[in-house]
Amino acid sequence: MTNDDAQRSDSQGPDDQHQVPEGVSEATVEALGTLSAAVEVIEHARGLLYGFHRLTGTADLNLGEAVEQLRKAGHTELADRIDTELVGRNVIAGRWTFQIVEDYDDGYYALAKELERTARDELVQGRRHLFEAGMKEDRRTAGERHHEATPADLPS
Repeated sequence: MTNDDAQRSDSQGPDDQHQVPEGVSEATVEALGTLSAAVEVIEHARGLLYGFHRLTGTADLNLGEAVEQLRKAGHTELADRIDTELVGRNVIAGRWTFQIVEDYDDGYYALAKELERTARDELVQGRRHLFEAGMKEDRRTAGERHHEATPADLPS
């Protein structure tokens, strides 16, 4: 019996929020899946940007500490140069990292999230991860432990 045959005899399936609404084409579900994947990459990029923000801020604090240590060690000229030229410096013209993060969040990121939600609302009643839910149904082995369709299908 193939996985598809086993699934036909399985009474499990995606919950209501992960079933494709009637009249929605596979092409639409696939397009929304690709859009969702793009937004996931944007989320990842945002996380890296926040990581950059945190690391740069930590480095600036460490630079300040190094300046104090250099001064105590008698290297005041070098300490003064680091303090004046590098500590507190903008990472790009006119901006610290918090300003970059805010611009990203309020601009590109917010628009990407808004348009992805609009697409889901207009095309599939706001439902999320329909493409992935279909993949799960195609790939899980019906009736096999740890292949349940939903948490509600776990054995008692």
